[in-house]
Amino acid sequence: MLEQCYFDLSGLILCPVLGSITPLFIPNSRIRPIRLIGLCASLITFLYPPVLRIQFDPSTAKSQFVESLRWLPYENINFYLGIDGISLFFVILTTFLIPICILVGWSGMRSYGKEYITASLIREFIMIAVFCMLDPLLFYVLPESVPIPMLIIIGVWGSRQRKIKAAYQFFLYTLLGSVFMLLAILLILLQTGTTDLQISLTTEFSERRQMFLWIASFASFAVKVPMVPVHIWLPEAHVEAPTAGSVILAGIPLKLGTYGFLRFSIPMFPEATLCSTPFIYTPSAIAIIYTSSTTLRQIDLKKIIAYSSVAHMNLVTIGMFSRNIQGIGGSILPMSSHGLVSSALFLCVGVLYDRHKTRLVRYYGGLVSTMPNFPTIFFSSTLANMSSPGTSSFIGEFLILVGAFQRNSLVATLAALGMILGAAYSLWLYNRAVSGNLKPDFLHKFSDPNGREVSIFIPFIVGLVWMGVHPKVFPDCIHTSVSNLVQHGKFH
Repeated sequence: MLEQCYFDLSGLILCPVLGSITPLFIPNSRIRPIRLIGLCASLITFLYPPVLRIQFDPSTAKSQFVESLRWLPYENINFYLGIDGISLFFVILTTFLIPICILVGWSGMRSYGKEYITASLIREFIMIAVFCMLDPLLFYVLPESVPIPMLIIIGVWGSRQRKIKAAYQFFLYTLLGSVFMLLAILLILLQTGTTDLQISLTTEFSERRQMFLWIASFASFAVKVPMVPVHIWLPEAHVEAPTAGSVILAGIPLKLGTYGFLRFSIPMFPEATLCSTPFIYTPSAIAIIYTSSTTLRQIDLKKIIAYSSVAHMNLVTIGMFSRNIQGIGGSILPMSSHGLVSSALFLCVGVLYDRHKTRLVRYYGGLVSTMPNFPTIFFSSTLANMSSPGTSSFIGEFLILVGAFQRNSLVATLAALGMILGAAYSLWLYNRAVSGNLKPDFLHKFSDPNGREVSIFIPFIVGLVWMGVHPKVFPDCIHTSVSNLVQHGKFH
């Protein structure tokens, strides 16, 4: 039985489900209709979020478009859906990236094409449901389902022999870290009698119980961020994944950990959050410096971007645990921006790999003379990765530094140093690949991005510039929800 059911969210979630089922009835030999069905399903899903944004009321912090389905009524566990200012842009980002991934694999995924389309749409369904979910138990179940299609994509369509090891490493890291989260949810269910997020937010847990629940949820979310030292799975997964797998892995699953902190740990356990802030600040600051320095030593293009992602996401955790409007609001902007920036960089690496079959930096140089249009695209993504003014990352990371400085000037200084290192390795990578002398002994096939590749890059470049030049739409939507989160935890 549905209560307060609006078609918006149910249609948004069901569209990729139907799109993933339809190709199963088409023979494998008819790969073109299968691709078209998958692309059309993902594009139709992408049309829903603009409608939600138009109907969305930014003046309230309450969840909107709420739907409730009785799932386990005797245990008082229901299927609650809804979005607010925090989750809205993650839903939009998810629906934007899936059509891109299908287009990226349009010609490359000739083997098991039906399975690739099905796995991509199932990922979309799961991730949209995660960001709309208002039940902690189902929020646990759904993120733990994300590694399954990712495991298949890395293991089947990965590029090297170590892909099976990387796939299992990714799966086991995320699975083992989440066992403690399940124990925390069971304890919440025993105390409150329900897993409804709204009831859990109004329940006052004892300080000792808050600490236990916070640590249990931290063990799950820290792996997904990822925080040092549980970050090893990310570079391996990126290196072995196909280009489309790296795009979606950097764009969405990396946000599940920080989103979990925002949605559950910080508002549900405010006293434990306050006590644990130094514990978060220390590894996050170390991770920013360590991974940024490690990036300068890497020789694989994908590993450079992967370690860069670790540094950016740990900067986000510093902003969230600053416990003020500037820090928390600022952390949401880089999360959205990172989904565009890192995905665009992985697409650039994919363009090079498709032509030269290597990702080693030492083999590249002088591309500006052989691929004149590609350096412009690569440079735009590089500027956004180093948080240059006028790009999508600048405003968010500036607000994070402002919020962090209000709490701890030393941590803010270390975070700013990490941003300087980020500019160093971004410019170093661009200079090594694009400038210098051409190396014809290693590179033989030279061609600029074709029409399909350029059409994929254009939305990213537009998004990077638009978020940097006109960022007002983001604070307008998230401000009320962030203010409510800060006031709920009495952090102000």
